[in-house]
Amino acid sequence: MPSFRYERALDGIVCGVDEVGRAPLAGPVLAAAVILPAKLPRALQGMDDSKIVPREKREEYAERLFDHAKIGIGAASVAEIDTINILRATFLAMARAVAALSAVIGETPAWALVDGNQAPKLPCRVQTIVGGDGKSLSIAAASIVAKVTRDRLMHALAPRYPGYGWETNVGYPTKTHRDAILSLGITRHHRKRFVNLQRTLELELESNSAD
Repeated sequence: MPSFRYERALDGIVCGVDEVGRAPLAGPVLAAAVILPAKLPRALQGMDDSKIVPREKREEYAERLFDHAKIGIGAASVAEIDTINILRATFLAMARAVAALSAVIGETPAWALVDGNQAPKLPCRVQTIVGGDGKSLSIAAASIVAKVTRDRLMHALAPRYPGYGWETNVGYPTKTHRDAILSLGITRHHRKRFVNLQRTLELELESNSAD
């Protein structure tokens, strides 16, 4: 279970940073930066990696986090993902999330705990933690906020683009989504580089299976 072990080892204001949406064929990549209260309220106890927490519980935690924590959210658009690549777009979203958080608290955090093994360029010191969303409470909180926020965005887009299954797959490359791209084409919310790569891989698989 995540704890405050990493946060307490650092000096100054510490935020947790995490992203969601690196793998989808559609939609932005979104990051959150979160500062938790030093004494975790009972309402936030039991938080864990967003991939482990069930959807309904994630929604509950997200609402409570907006009540009890300081939060900044940042995103990088589909156009930015296609232009600068997904890794740089992810780092851009993280930087925007920290900037938004800094505006909320009126100063820049001293440290950012970032999930993963690569450090984005941020206006504060960075400590990366592999599997951080399962180790640091601040990163776990950021993962929940990022996941719930991006899912809600894709759910809102789903009725405007029926057939792609975004109400359930939120842009990830499920069979329903891939089949819809073949039959309906791509939308302005699709990552053209990702879609082209997916098509190339599928054609290679078809060719290999025919040999």
